Parts: sequence; C-alpha cells; structure tokens
Amino acid sequence: MRLLFTSLGSFGHTFPLVPLALAARDAGHDVVFATSEDFLPQLTKAGLETAAAGLAVKDAFGQAFAEAGPDGPRRPPGEIPPEVLAPIVAKVFGELMPKRFVADLEPLFDQARPDLVVNEVGNSGGRFAAMKAGIPAVAHGFGRVSADDLMVTHIRDAIRAHAAELGLTIGDDLSFGGPFIDVCPESVQEPGFLARTHRVPLRPVGWSEPGELPAGVLDKRRPLVYLTLGTAMGHAGVLGAAIAGLSGLDVDVLVATGPTVDPAALGEVPANVRLEAWVPQAALLPHVDLVVHHGGSGTTLGAFGAGVGQLLLPQGADQFSNADAVLAAGVGDRLLGADVTADAVAEKARHLLTDSSVRDAARVLADEVAAMPSPAEVAAELPKFA
Repeated sequence: MRLLFTSLGSFGHTFPLVPLALAARDAGHDVVFATSEDFLPQLTKAGLETAAAGLAVKDAFGQAFAEAGPDGPRRPPGEIPPEVLAPIVAKVFGELMPKRFVADLEPLFDQARPDLVVNEVGNSGGRFAAMKAGIPAVAHGFGRVSADDLMVTHIRDAIRAHAAELGLTIGDDLSFGGPFIDVCPESVQEPGFLARTHRVPLRPVGWSEPGELPAGVLDKRRPLVYLTLGTAMGHAGVLGAAIAGLSGLDVDVLVATGPTVDPAALGEVPANVRLEAWVPQAALLPHVDLVVHHGGSGTTLGAFGAGVGQLLLPQGADQFSNADAVLAAGVGDRLLGADVTADAVAEKARHLLTDSSVRDAARVLADEVAAMPSPAEVAAELPKFA
C-alpha cells in the first residue's frame, strides 16, 4: 500500500508521526513523508523517503506578522495578549500553511497517488488536498486535544473558512468525522474529544534524532532533574529562574537550552548544572527523576510513558491545557507567569521528588501508556482505512 504522511514542519508536529511512519515502512508499505523543506533532513536521518510541501512555521509567522503592518504587535508571541495574538495564529494555522500545503500536495498526488493519507491534525491543508483528490485519509494527533478557547475557536473558524473556499464540507471535529490516531492516554485526554471522535489509540513511544546521552546520565549518583523549555518558546529568564531554584537542591540538573535560547544568556551556572543545546530526549527520559518543562506535548507524553513526575512552566499554545491535565492526574504540578521564581521552583521540585503519591500516580499512567497499541500494531490496521 502507498502511504503519504504529512505534517506541519516542527519538532512538535512532525516527530509524533515518525514512529508510525517507520512501522508502516517496516511492514512493507511504500511510505513518503511530506512536510516543509526545513524538516526534511530530520526525516532523512530517520530513514524515510521525503517530499517537500508546505510553508515552514517560522516563515508563516513572519508573513502573518508582516501582514499585520506597523500597527501589529511587536512583542514576542508569549507576551502578546491572547485577543491580539489569536487572529495572527489563526491566519498561520488556518490559512497560510494550509493553502500552501494544498498547492504543493495536489501535483504530488497527481504524480504518485497514495492509497491513504495520514495527516497530522494541525495540517488541515494535507487533509483538504486528500479530500479534493478523493483519497482516504486519517488524522494523527500530537498530544492532548485542547478544549475550545479563544485561540482554538479562531483557528477552527479560519480552517472552516478555508474549507468553504475549496468547496469542501467539514464537521466540527478536526478529524473531519474520520478516524483519529490518538497518542494521548485516554485517562488524560479531553473529555469532549473522547465523546465525539472515532479514536484509534497509539502508544506515544517518542522519537528524537539519534545521539549519545550526556555523561553522567547512566551512572548518576543522585537524583537527576531534566529542565527544558522546548524548541519553540524558550525564555532565558524562565530558564534562569528554574536553574537558580533547582541548583540549590541535592540533585544534578541537565538543561536542554534548545534553539531559541543562547546559553551565554544564562551566564555561569552552578557546578551541579549542565547545559546542552540538544539532548536525545526520548532516550533520556527513562533515566531522570523529575522533568521541569514548558508543557509541550512531546515532553508531557514522554514523561507519562517514563513514569516520571513533572513540573510545568507553560509559555503558550497547548501547554496550559497540558499543565491542567498533569495537575488533574496527580503526576505533577505547575507554575504560571510571575509565579515562576527560583524559590517557587525549588519548593515545587523538592515536593515532587519526595512525594510518594506523585510517584505512584506516574507509575499508573506509565502502565496505561505501555498498554496502548504499539506503532507496529496500528500500522497493521492502516489498510482498513484505505
């Protein structure tokens, strides 16, 4: 069977689809993964055949902010009020990127017509291109589905408007009434989504570019705390406060600064803190004792699977919804906005490292993740959707 996977080009939107794409390839299917050109090298390293399609997320935001004109917001996205930012985000995810994906995928479908399209749920353009071509498609999630709020409502309205322009009829659900491959454990998934969706569970096994674990991880002598703000919304001030708080504990701290924070901006760090621009997160998580992070879906789900407690410092997007879910499940805690201080981080982290109820809840959730169908099992089910 010929399969085309397509996602928005970003770590959080692309990487969750890689395990299933690899499993489908290993099962003998002809697999092509289409995303923006800047992410093709990542997929090539995974061993997948690729095709360029769509607009890079950073370029789409650059265009949207430029079109907002001189009166548009000038502050970093994390500091812009939601009512101002929502129309810009909606333009990016509901218009600019979907239109580019439709334009790029239509000729690709003409050249090599796939039997099934697996579209990452944020990539509505991939789904619309499949619908226009009459090709069956299945949505693939990247984490917990956020309940309707100002941002989600704006994005969905923009997606519906784009569908209407294309002459397509869609429902209220971003799975467009079809199957939805869901990598979020059912117990922490949004209840409204569970009630309205044909859900196909898939274990979130995680994927990251292969690499060596930093020294000291495998032979650690005391608890290891992993600190990251992800790849898109890093903030040196937040990282600095977290480092200051965690370094005062009897732990070692491994910090992944990511592509958006210059390590030099953090200054000299204490001896028990190690800064790395990048770490192989999927391989690292089973070895840590606490994850302090932004609440991105990949890190949140990875910590669920590893059975490790979490302290979330959400910065935007779905991170606040993920923080709510972590808190409700009893597997961690959160700090918001101005509450992110060194003292508060130290206090929360100390509690999470020693609270047996958090450890027990994390183990229960890890068992739930382990019981979800593997990528190989879900890959075996894909032909029935074609």
